[in-house]
Amino acid sequence: MVQLTAKPSRSEAARRRPVRSGRSRSNQRQMWLLLLPSLVPVVVFSVYPLLNGIWLGFTDAKAGYNVQFRFNGLDNYTKLLQDDLFWNSFKIGLIWAFSVTALQFLLALGLAMLLSAGLRFQWLVRPLALVPWAMPSVIVAILWKLVYNPDAGILNAALKSLHVISTDINWLGDFELALPAVIVVGVWAGMPQTTIALLAGLQNTPDELHEAAKLDGANAWQRFLAVTWPAIRPVAIAISSLDFVWNFNSFGLVYVLTEGGPGGRTLLPMLFAYQRAFGNGEFGYASALGNAMVIVIMLIMGLYLRRQLREAI
Repeated sequence: MVQLTAKPSRSEAARRRPVRSGRSRSNQRQMWLLLLPSLVPVVVFSVYPLLNGIWLGFTDAKAGYNVQFRFNGLDNYTKLLQDDLFWNSFKIGLIWAFSVTALQFLLALGLAMLLSAGLRFQWLVRPLALVPWAMPSVIVAILWKLVYNPDAGILNAALKSLHVISTDINWLGDFELALPAVIVVGVWAGMPQTTIALLAGLQNTPDELHEAAKLDGANAWQRFLAVTWPAIRPVAIAISSLDFVWNFNSFGLVYVLTEGGPGGRTLLPMLFAYQRAFGNGEFGYASALGNAMVIVIMLIMGLYLRRQLREAI
């Protein structure tokens, strides 16, 4: 015999709802308590410095103990637009960022294709390709500074032994060679992460597509355009965008190599802002420089990604 259970009345259902909502509020409180230890460092070391830097960009803050500063509106940005040294450093930064990013991508793509081709000893080459990535930028800069040393550097010694040059070259002290020499170091130091990203994209490309294109008579270049490039294009857009932002914001590598010299030929925007902040004590103006560079990077990357995504669609 089937027993029929009475449905709970509305009053009973109403009494049960607060219990359930109370449990959900308790779960939310527990969730925030668990997230709090990880949120505090983010707020202290990321969010607060960011907001403080934006605020300082609208003040006349200067270095010194108990120095009073005031809100000066857009005065720093007006000064920025008239600062020839800033525009020169901005031009150098664009040359550096575009050159390093493009060369990194091309060389990393070639290396990634070699590592995915199933050649012998690639088990040894893959770890070696990651060596620059595993080294701090300061160590990389010191090693390359020894390589470029005009008196005892191995680069001049090698070129002399090959009879390419007859006198020593001051690679980092020459007005014409300093920036290309620094770009070479930037490419060498940043190529591994690009290689790894592109290698992952290449390995996710189905082999059947390559075999079908080969059976249709497509050569290597045609297979790359028809099969390989469409497969790795999303990865290429993402890693090249990140590389550009990282390269434009470079500081430690170039600072150790040249400190922006000779004569400002390698003075990247971050180095220029550093000099204004800790050399001249103009914290407000240096913060305005940082704010302006963030806006410019966002505009450049927005235009670049919009174009790339539009072509992909």
